[in-house]
Amino acid sequence: MYFLRQMKNTLWTHYDAFIADAQALSAIFMLVFFAIKAYEMMAGDKQLEVMPLLRPFGLVMVILWWPTFTKVIAYPTDLVSLKTEVLFNESQTEVNNLRLERAKLMVDVADQLLTLEAEAETARIEADTWYEKAWESVRSSVKEGFSQVWNPIVEMSNRLKVGWQLLMTSLLEILAIWLLRICVYIVFIIQIIYSTILLILGPFSVAASILPAFRDSFSTWVARFISVNLYSGIAYLVMYVSSLIQHYAMEAEISRYQQLVDTSGAALEKLTVFASNGVLSFGMVIGTFVIGALTMLTVPSISTWIISTSGISSAASTMGRGSGSLSRIMGKVIRKGL
Repeated sequence: MYFLRQMKNTLWTHYDAFIADAQALSAIFMLVFFAIKAYEMMAGDKQLEVMPLLRPFGLVMVILWWPTFTKVIAYPTDLVSLKTEVLFNESQTEVNNLRLERAKLMVDVADQLLTLEAEAETARIEADTWYEKAWESVRSSVKEGFSQVWNPIVEMSNRLKVGWQLLMTSLLEILAIWLLRICVYIVFIIQIIYSTILLILGPFSVAASILPAFRDSFSTWVARFISVNLYSGIAYLVMYVSSLIQHYAMEAEISRYQQLVDTSGAALEKLTVFASNGVLSFGMVIGTFVIGALTMLTVPSISTWIISTSGISSAASTMGRGSGSLSRIMGKVIRKGL
């Protein structure tokens, strides 16, 4: 997040790329505006009104003080972002602690599976016919020595199978976490790109709003600029809510892992059923990661609930469709190459 914040501050320093051009256009539009008002008053269609004549001067002052004006507009959204970031960081600390506890319990369950499978394999071998016939007289003494020698060997042979289950579980969780991170980065990068474009081209909207035909262009720009700057605050809020769901899911899985680590007969039966799933996970935590990632993609639409505007969510959806088309084209190219 520090990198994204620094990148935003760097890109926002290019706000003055078109300010000179916008000032020239505003001067031309002011002449046109005063000419229209003068003609209307000369023709007798309208009486002399001072306040409408002051509006172009106010808009020109906005262009002249453009960096200060944009900082004032962005200040409430930055405040929302800071507060929601604090909420997310506090909740994320608890979630990280639960992740460590859950990971330790997963390792304990895997170790118990290794021991259980080794004992089951030894019991199967002991039940073999040749073992019963050859060692019937000294069964009690040889059984103990055979188990001590054979259990570690069988445990090592079964470690590979349990290791694959741990590997698959780790891969699924890593993929879900990276999906969540990628969606978070996409939202923040979109916010930086959109806000920078609005910041650089905004003076043209201010200049155009001098003319009566484009009177609403400035208010529309302000709404879109606030809506885009709300992305970061809404994104942190979504991540905070997702972390609360992750907190509940991890506590639920931790309680289930603690039941599996128990050495009672019912726990061993549950452990056997759990091992047959193929992965050492209940899927709740992985599901919360995926749900959080999908929810992050709705941030542009959520921002329009607060500041009603048009074009922002449609631009985001257009970019999503474009990226989907690009991925399909790349997939066809790769398949043809193979």
